[in-house]
Amino acid sequence: MAVYRMPGWNRRETCPVQEQCQEADPEWNYNVGELGQLPGSVELRMNEASPREEQETPTPHQAKLLRVFTFRHHHANSRSLSNPFLALLERFPDSGFSQLTTTPQEQQYLDNERNYSSHHQSHTDGWFREISPMWPGQAMTLKVNQILHHEKSKYQDVLIFESSDHGTVLVLDNVIQCTERDEFAYQEMITHLAMNSHPNPQSVLVIGGGDGGVLREVVKHSTVKTAILCDIDESVIRLSKKYLPGMSIGFQHPNVSVHIGDGFQFLKERKEEFDVIITDSSDPEGPAETLFQKPYFELLYGALKEGGVITTQGSENQWLHLSLITSLKKSCKEVFPVVEYAYTTIPTYPSGQIGFMVCCKDGKRDVKEPPRWWSVEEEEKLCRYYNRDIHRASFVLPNFARKALR
Repeated sequence: MAVYRMPGWNRRETCPVQEQCQEADPEWNYNVGELGQLPGSVELRMNEASPREEQETPTPHQAKLLRVFTFRHHHANSRSLSNPFLALLERFPDSGFSQLTTTPQEQQYLDNERNYSSHHQSHTDGWFREISPMWPGQAMTLKVNQILHHEKSKYQDVLIFESSDHGTVLVLDNVIQCTERDEFAYQEMITHLAMNSHPNPQSVLVIGGGDGGVLREVVKHSTVKTAILCDIDESVIRLSKKYLPGMSIGFQHPNVSVHIGDGFQFLKERKEEFDVIITDSSDPEGPAETLFQKPYFELLYGALKEGGVITTQGSENQWLHLSLITSLKKSCKEVFPVVEYAYTTIPTYPSGQIGFMVCCKDGKRDVKEPPRWWSVEEEEKLCRYYNRDIHRASFVLPNFARKALR
């Protein structure tokens, strides 16, 4: 049992931790100002010999202890008090801790918190804010229970945190990629719009998609004999396998193989090899920027077999990026005879929507009317969002977008 001696707190005095935690959370009932048990069986003892001193900022020992208390309480009670403690770090006076021991798991938690806070200003009060010039004047905000992992990979900043209401969240370069609560709306649509627009998809390539969600959807199709995923950043694959098992389960399928590398370069070496290619990239900046330009679509065309189909993340949505979508569609039409724009609704993406370009090598194919589909019973078993009617409806645009994209 770890023992902490805190100078300057009279036994008859109300402890500021107790007072402020009760204010922030009425269910908090640990009196840390007196002898007693704290989360994780931590005993607190006082040394009344030293005077209590006020300090504007917490000491490193104090900050570390408060975060360990947060960690232990969260794991002991399946709820989080991160917000009260994070607020206390700026208000709580010097506590003069003389001893602090942590388990390896707690130390990993502390390292994640310290590593993340040293690089980010988007999580300063228990809330994550997705702020970007790509959607000026607005931001998606999610309440954070705890930071699960943060690292700087070779290509991008990778953050994974547990949210209060959306499950585990994956963030790349401060942009939300997926949450456990709504990821299926994106994964199912970008996958099945392409897969069901092909009469017999046997060989499939996924560019990006390191979280595994698209692979999970691809292998739901019994026709698939080969599914290759090519992602430039191994860290996304590695961390998704650890923290997003419901999405990364696709990696376990026997017909799946993984190539770590640049999708652009990978396609240069492939000619007429795939029935379907799905580009599940991040936004058109950083490592994914080249995946939104005409030379990339020319490579996609060359890597497809006759009658092949592609879907690609379509520059966010019609409310924010109509000019980008218009430009992207123009580039696609210079390469493919059939090009259509579809979209899905997903609450945690900017403005609650994201779109896709659906392109086909066969000029006679109508990708709006799927040549292949599941029964209603199969749809309800396999999918939470996608169905045949949604497939058709996703291409129906409001007048302002339809006019711009003609």
